[in-house]
Amino acid sequence: MRILLFGRNGQVARCVLEEADSSSEVIALGRNEADLMRDGAAQEAIAAHQPDVVINAAAYTAVDRAEEEKHAATHLNANAPGEMARAAKDVGAHFIHLSTDYVFDGGGENPYLETDATAPLNVYGRTKLAGEQAVLEANPQSIIIRTSWVFSEYGANFVKTMLRLGAERGSLSIVADQIGGPTPARGIAKTVLAIAAKKCRGAPGDGVYHYQGTPPVSWATFAAKVFDYAGQSVIVNETSTAQYPTPAARPLNSVLNCGRIERDFGLPMPDWRATLRQVVDALSKK
Repeated sequence: MRILLFGRNGQVARCVLEEADSSSEVIALGRNEADLMRDGAAQEAIAAHQPDVVINAAAYTAVDRAEEEKHAATHLNANAPGEMARAAKDVGAHFIHLSTDYVFDGGGENPYLETDATAPLNVYGRTKLAGEQAVLEANPQSIIIRTSWVFSEYGANFVKTMLRLGAERGSLSIVADQIGGPTPARGIAKTVLAIAAKKCRGAPGDGVYHYQGTPPVSWATFAAKVFDYAGQSVIVNETSTAQYPTPAARPLNSVLNCGRIERDFGLPMPDWRATLRQVVDALSKK
């Protein structure tokens, strides 16, 4: 199975490279190999490599900065994925695209189903939703995986920020009214590789899926667990979203119903606590 992977330096892509076994050839492209801000770059790469599967783990993920950099966010999150989906279809490759819980507005208390109405609150969410729509319009057999609160030992993420701040301060104020599921990048990597293999063997299933860590928690509770595993004595002061304004609005409820991905592909939600301990241990040794 030949996989063409976009977003080589991101959290998920780095884990895909580590988790892929010898039966898979993974060709990972970063900006130097395929500048997705340039129209045609993705199509050229897919045509050149003729993969069996294309995985898009590239995205503009700076949620607050996206409010000012709408053009860049739109190009990376919407235009490029649509181009990839078309090009993958042209070469007969399966296409897997990663999206986000931020396509929802966070209203209500129930976990979101794939079929629930979308209503993103910020530019990042709107561009990711536009990407989903572009992908499915270009290639309806594509697979889109919405996930949330991604963490790993790589890149920039909440866990690494908390470890850094916890080493500097004795107390931190963390938002407690945003609830979601922290999701290990390694779990996402294993999931996309499993789906890629199943699709290459002819398994049914396409469209939008949810994949998220369990159990749901607030950012404050997640931070407290990070400090606990790291052995840092940090007092977590719970605050509200209203008391901690940011340039981009965030959904209060980011909990996703992941029943469909388990039914179609046999892939359950990961318990984020086990992976978090491993990530904290790895980062503590650096």
